[in-house]
Amino acid sequence: MKTRILLSIAAIGMVLGISAQKPSMTLTFTAENNGQHVPLTSVLIENLTQGGDTTLYASDTVLVLDYITGIEEVSAFGDNGFLLSQNYPNPMEGKTKVILYLPEKEDILITISDIIGRGLINKEYHLERGSHSFTFYPGRESLYFLTVQADHQSRTVKMFNSPSYSYSSGIVSLEYTGQHTDNGDYKWGNKMNNFVFSLGDQLKYTSFTDLGERIIIDSPAESKAYYFHYAGEPCPGTPTVTDIDGNIYNTVQIGSQCWMKENLKTTTYSDATPIPNVTDPTEWIGLNSGAYVWYDNDISWKDEYGALYNWFATVDPKGLCPTGWHVPSNDEWTELTNYIGGAVQPYGNELKSCRQVNSPLGGGCNTSDHPRWDEDITHYGTNDYGFSALPGGARDGALGNFYDLGNYGVWWSTTEFSFLCWARALSHDAGFVDELYEGKPEGHSVRCIQD
Repeated sequence: MKTRILLSIAAIGMVLGISAQKPSMTLTFTAENNGQHVPLTSVLIENLTQGGDTTLYASDTVLVLDYITGIEEVSAFGDNGFLLSQNYPNPMEGKTKVILYLPEKEDILITISDIIGRGLINKEYHLERGSHSFTFYPGRESLYFLTVQADHQSRTVKMFNSPSYSYSSGIVSLEYTGQHTDNGDYKWGNKMNNFVFSLGDQLKYTSFTDLGERIIIDSPAESKAYYFHYAGEPCPGTPTVTDIDGNIYNTVQIGSQCWMKENLKTTTYSDATPIPNVTDPTEWIGLNSGAYVWYDNDISWKDEYGALYNWFATVDPKGLCPTGWHVPSNDEWTELTNYIGGAVQPYGNELKSCRQVNSPLGGGCNTSDHPRWDEDITHYGTNDYGFSALPGGARDGALGNFYDLGNYGVWWSTTEFSFLCWARALSHDAGFVDELYEGKPEGHSVRCIQD
């Protein structure tokens, strides 16, 4: 049987202490754009395994989800007993309300304690069947636990206090405000409080800011910090760049680097010299000078994935990229992966376009139309930085054949390693950025970077 976990919510920017009697999992959400914090408006949390969702609202840049393990005596809801809603608002704004539902007439005990377990309120009530409303007025503490005991069961909710609303007197109080008849409020509170998580469940987090939405899907097993990356803005002063053939490319600023957002398509060097289009496989593998080809010798793939170039074209002094741009070196690729956190899983997924067959992100990311990645339920692209990598396949430098359009992409660097050359690769079924030694006759994609 799975361990059930109950969700309680806070939208505050401070360190939370958790008493030993209430084990928890804390998930922290932060948004950033090229290292600058972005205020989160809200975060939608959906349980893709069991269903159900809840939303965090905040005016701060840090949101905290606290998961209390579903031991019966600290559960805030009951499958076979009374119900206790999460307080609202939470954090409190001078006061907060909780709703208690009793399936039958009952004697109850309500206790309120602080973070170190010190009892602050201890009140008994004799209540009829139905919903009952209570208003709590906080003191100076940042965190309170409200526990209701009835019929040998107990339910507990965590209540967070906004410091700006704390009473200077430090006096706390609880007021019974009568039978509750506003079903809308009760259903809202109960719905939020009944968001259930079992270890191993897959959760989908959608952030909302003034810069738009970002999505993360994960199965948390312990406390974890999540970062929504809103990088992906065009390079300042250079939102687009045009090559000598007239192809226009969007740009993206990632850290201090300005990249083309699409694979190169030019058929002409920047000095106006045509690049040879070598379609014959035997001729291709024997080359020691620059050449390009469309995947499968089919120009219809041009707009979706760009051209495939051998390595000789990337270092030709006539210039493969537009003026003011160049094919990146191995060090420049490393600077990119260092900026995003590394080359291991899941950083490769963060560079991939989200366009994929059966992408779990849904919306425009879920597509079978090219350009896109082949299906993988684990290593789907999230495009956190706007790099929008797409798999243009490759041409074998030893045989001249084409392979892996839609599931594999390789991008040249200009850096040699013995008789081989450095390149970077992404695959539909892997979450890392692969660093490869490639033969110079191989046919691969090119991304240009600004000088």
